Amino acid sequence: MKITVVGAGAVGATCADNIARKDLAEELVLLDIKEGFAEGKAIDMMQTAALLGFNTQVSGVTNDYSKTAGSAVAVITSGLPRKPGMTREELIGINAGIVKGVAENILKYSPDAIIIVISNPMDTMTYLALRSLGLPKNRIIGMGGTLDSARFRYYLSVALKCNANDLQGFVIGGHGDTTMIPLTRYATYQSFPVSELLDEATLAKVAADTMVGGATLTGLIGTSAWYAPGAAGAALVESIIRDEKKLFTCCVSLEGEYGQQDICLGVPVIIGRNGWEKIIDFKLNDAEQAAFAKSADAVRSMNAVLKEMNLI
Repeated sequence: MKITVVGAGAVGATCADNIARKDLAEELVLLDIKEGFAEGKAIDMMQTAALLGFNTQVSGVTNDYSKTAGSAVAVITSGLPRKPGMTREELIGINAGIVKGVAENILKYSPDAIIIVISNPMDTMTYLALRSLGLPKNRIIGMGGTLDSARFRYYLSVALKCNANDLQGFVIGGHGDTTMIPLTRYATYQSFPVSELLDEATLAKVAADTMVGGATLTGLIGTSAWYAPGAAGAALVESIIRDEKKLFTCCVSLEGEYGQQDICLGVPVIIGRNGWEKIIDFKLNDAEQAAFAKSADAVRSMNAVLKEMNLI
């Protein structure tokens, strides 16, 4: 079993580190375009093997996709962050070229790989991969909602003063601070509805904090987060490799589900050996369905840039 992570920056390296620690594959390849960068990260990780007890062989390569041949899963984290003065169109154009090129190179050597997209804007990059690669829809997964749901559970745990592992909570919709929808109505603590433990104002604050979770960290540390995004990517890899059939929120292709067509958006899905295997219908109420439709409209406007720039 082989796994590839493309992009050896903070998120990619953290994802690779989590995968190695869990012994999810015999071989893990970390690839980057910067000379020696992935190689150095890989050596650093391998020097922890004797301390942590994992057996996965981690190797780093500089832009040599032939070394990724035979990968069962490929995680794409590469792309540029938005810089001051950069328009949305410029960011999408640059990252679309990167993500499309990476995905095509991965599939050249690993035609059966399942693709996990972490690169931003994540919903649009997942849609790009779906439209441009010609793969079965179940083999293209956007990570965003998995991270957002983990952040939701964190903020719920703070409000309840409990362990986040005892909570269930899902965030659907787009992976953005105005497009995600924390489903407070469905959140539970040991199967007990959180709405019966927290008042409406507290729940509203938890939802609001979740929605700006990424921006909060950027403001505190001066750059995007990496521990939780990397762990979220690794959690999806684990559910695929071990065929765990776990329920995650992921950005996937919708063909009528939740009232949407021709879009990739975050919904609850079962993740297993075949990629995403089933969409779960959470039976949204009118307010939640309206919020989901509004989120879809915002993501669709981002996707339109791909068409305007002839990228799909």
